[in-house]
Amino acid sequence: MDINGKLLEVMAPVQISESFRKREFVVEHVPRNPQYPEFLKFELTQDRCDQIDGFQPGQNVVVHFDLRGRKWTSPSGEVKYFVSLNAWRIEDGQAAATPGAPGEMPPPPAMPAAQETEISDDNLPF
Repeated sequence: MDINGKLLEVMAPVQISESFRKREFVVEHVPRNPQYPEFLKFELTQDRCDQIDGFQPGQNVVVHFDLRGRKWTSPSGEVKYFVSLNAWRIEDGQAAATPGAPGEMPPPPAMPAAQETEISDDNLPF
């Protein structure tokens, strides 16, 4: 999956354990109505944490990501579910810009016009 938007905030890398680190960042995405932007928090893990270093807040970016979900059971037996947006590549949004507003999805391809055909009792499928 990928999404276009404006980079709002980049957090510092966090060393979770000796062998695991992650870094979060926030992108403002305007899907259809600019009055209601969405603020999406992505995470980079391991060697991908440094990918965001070349980008500045306010810059348009394209984020390629996977949607990940996890189930966790607490020691008391309570079950919780977590969803994360795991980024695996970040690109300059200006270089990959498509017509339209930042964060706007391109229009769907035009469908070919339906051709009229004459239907007679001879070509009915039943």
